Amino acid sequence: MSVGGAWEGGGTAVSARTGPAGARGTYDGGMTHTPALAKRVLLAQPRGYCAGVERAIDSVEKALAIHGAPVYVRKQIVHNKHVVADLEAKGAIFVEETAEVPEGSIVVLSAHGVAPTVYAEATQRNLRTIDATCPLVTKVHHEARRFSEQGLEILLIGHAGHEEVVGTAGQAPEQVMLVDGPLEAARVEVRDPSRVAWLSQTTLSVDETLETVHALRERFPNLMDPPSDDICYATQNRQAAVKQIAPASDLVIVVGSRNSSNSVRLVEVALESGAKASYLVDDAGEIDEAWLDSVTTIGLTSGASVPDSLVLGVLDWLRGHGFDNVEEIDAVRETLTFALPPELRRDIKERANG
Repeated sequence: MSVGGAWEGGGTAVSARTGPAGARGTYDGGMTHTPALAKRVLLAQPRGYCAGVERAIDSVEKALAIHGAPVYVRKQIVHNKHVVADLEAKGAIFVEETAEVPEGSIVVLSAHGVAPTVYAEATQRNLRTIDATCPLVTKVHHEARRFSEQGLEILLIGHAGHEEVVGTAGQAPEQVMLVDGPLEAARVEVRDPSRVAWLSQTTLSVDETLETVHALRERFPNLMDPPSDDICYATQNRQAAVKQIAPASDLVIVVGSRNSSNSVRLVEVALESGAKASYLVDDAGEIDEAWLDSVTTIGLTSGASVPDSLVLGVLDWLRGHGFDNVEEIDAVRETLTFALPPELRRDIKERANG
């Protein structure tokens, strides 16, 4: 997918995180000093799996280990086709709606969250539900319900049709109005301009969200803020890393699937931050050699639902085309982890005691 200064960074060996298949790999392309005209890759850190994605994938894998196949998953557990294919190979069955799940079966709800009506449907069908909603999305759901209880209209900044937006809007469907960017902020109509609040999808561009909020506040000076930033830490950190590498990059490659909002945002942020070109690829097989014409510096990152094994594949491909020098650019180190869903923790405990 095409959506369209210099950085001196210390080189280092790059180690892959565990991918969905559980395999580890290493890429040793470090170099402390790179000649100005040498072909090089600026590798963004952080990149790849965030805590919410790790938790969601672990939830499906542990459900399969405890209960055996099949385990049903409503929607893609995370937005990455390689992760989904890997889990399918292990016995997961992905469905669009709970109505497709046989009564009494186990169903895992995706990291993007769902509306309360989905829980009600699962209960009616006697399904055993494992809720893998990212805790940061759950936080936004709580905020939506709290604003709703206060009688406020909620301006939800996000993209129409995205699963996370559908789930958040479903928390208070009569009081949520979608605002998809600054242009819509200029024309959205509310019942009482003095009684409005805003929330946002967690995977948006930080800069565009701030611009949208500013546009809303100009029209609605009493606009209420959420108690804390809704854009998730991983989205912000990955965008910050791209902002560091983009000005020095002739080309930025983002590894991620096309339905991954945070991956698409990284392409946009790269272009806005000075990259001459930026492309989104699912894996190395989608890279076009023509992109490398007159390119000496390539920035490389990946979305929050991408296993690092796919990034290693891109690095190997680039090495085969003369990009031997890899410099890992550290924006911030991430240490956050999330506990497994309580339903799974209970099952694991019962199995250990049984």
